[in-house]
Amino acid sequence: MELPVINASEASASEGGCASHSCGSTDDQMGHLPEHIRQKVYNHPCYSEQAHHYFARMHVAVAPACNIQCNYCNRKYDCANESRPGVVSELMKPDQAVKKVMAVAATIPQMTVLGIAGPGDPLANPERTFQTFRELSEKAPDIKLCVSTNGLSLPDCVEELAKHNIDHVTITINCVDPDVGAKIYPWIFWQNRRIRGREAAEILIAQQQKGLEMLTARGILVKVNSVMIPGVNDEHLIEVSKVVKAKGAFLHNVMPLIAEPEHGTYYGLMGQASPTAEELQKLQDACAGDMNMMRHCRQCRADAVGLLGEDRGQEFTMDKIEDMEIDYAAAMVKRAEVHAEIERELALKQQAHEAKVQLVGIDGLSKTKPATRPVLMAVATKGGGVINEHFGHAREFLVYEASGSGVRFIGHRKTTPYCEGGDTCGDGESALDQTLRALVGCEVVLASKVGYEPWGPLEAAGIQPNGEHAMEVIEDAVAAVYEEMRVAGKLDAKPAQQKVA
Repeated sequence: MELPVINASEASASEGGCASHSCGSTDDQMGHLPEHIRQKVYNHPCYSEQAHHYFARMHVAVAPACNIQCNYCNRKYDCANESRPGVVSELMKPDQAVKKVMAVAATIPQMTVLGIAGPGDPLANPERTFQTFRELSEKAPDIKLCVSTNGLSLPDCVEELAKHNIDHVTITINCVDPDVGAKIYPWIFWQNRRIRGREAAEILIAQQQKGLEMLTARGILVKVNSVMIPGVNDEHLIEVSKVVKAKGAFLHNVMPLIAEPEHGTYYGLMGQASPTAEELQKLQDACAGDMNMMRHCRQCRADAVGLLGEDRGQEFTMDKIEDMEIDYAAAMVKRAEVHAEIERELALKQQAHEAKVQLVGIDGLSKTKPATRPVLMAVATKGGGVINEHFGHAREFLVYEASGSGVRFIGHRKTTPYCEGGDTCGDGESALDQTLRALVGCEVVLASKVGYEPWGPLEAAGIQPNGEHAMEVIEDAVAAVYEEMRVAGKLDAKPAQQKVA
């Protein structure tokens, strides 16, 4: 059956959505952007921190080959329980990928972005990658098309990327010093030969920077991913951030190394340490400066589907898609309605935010109050930018920092749900211990509900549970709790010593 063209944007405009799209972004970091850039990022969950609460993305795994080897990578197929880049359960041909995208767009109306990120390098598989893009640009013109690459083949592909109106490209740049690169990349495959060591790193770095400059010259937004590897490139990434910013990168995403031994990577087998949450935050802050820093990355699989922080990929395997009966016409109407409703919600949120800033200062915190120490708070949420998840059901917590200057998003902490489901919790001792370790450094945890059993251990660990702000906007709730702490004098002293097994 011929698949219909997906174009929800026209219907959305007729439903009363924001014609300019500018109302879709309330990120403070986006406020200074020109309108044509805001239109590109307002509903892109990777390029806008706010958008990731509302809009979904998906990746299609059509690119199996890679032209470099990284010490942190092992592309292992058929492992649905792993959540890390380069892992897929099902490798697809371009026509299968297009069919999957159409099915997902019809089933998950919040899906706005399609990316090709592996499991190898998309630009090392140009035929498969660009065939997929060609078909999708015709059949789903309102879906943003993205590609993630190591950059080795990027300069040769920039013109083709621009031809398909691909406005978002991610380049993984872990170094700008070949001596550092030689510790990260064992080899590259370049001009029909395998090159190793410092020479390989020199070539890769030169190609990455050339490609970055070519993309930004064409107005394509570039996000730079960097893997933080303690003792290898952690201090060096500050220089990387300066270089990529000078060359026009829009966003920098410093991610933690994933190096569990069971993944079979070189770093994992050699015992290379991953950074702690505190180390990652410190480096991100050092790299940030006046450049946009992405902190909400989930280091997605190459076949991820859904909102960031969730993966519904197993609902859309090819065998299940073949059995789906989808009324595409009805689905596209629903898609347009959902997008219009999200835009209306974001417009109202923006208006409320601006009114609050005028009334009491940034993020509800008065500018006239004395400087106070910052506090980290963990939040359980299912999305939508509100506190709507039970503590025991959370698979991750979003971490926010409140201070006299306002509220800012810091990152996320993954964990295992303490509660097995419903209102009754089973034997969750080990899961609770894991959660307590994940929340180290946080003084408060906000959830829609916190059960009796975890309440005591949380307090004993120096983490105050709070279930009083269910369904409230996250930033407002965090600001309110911080103000309560200030009034109670809890910000005058250092936080209690946390005790975690």
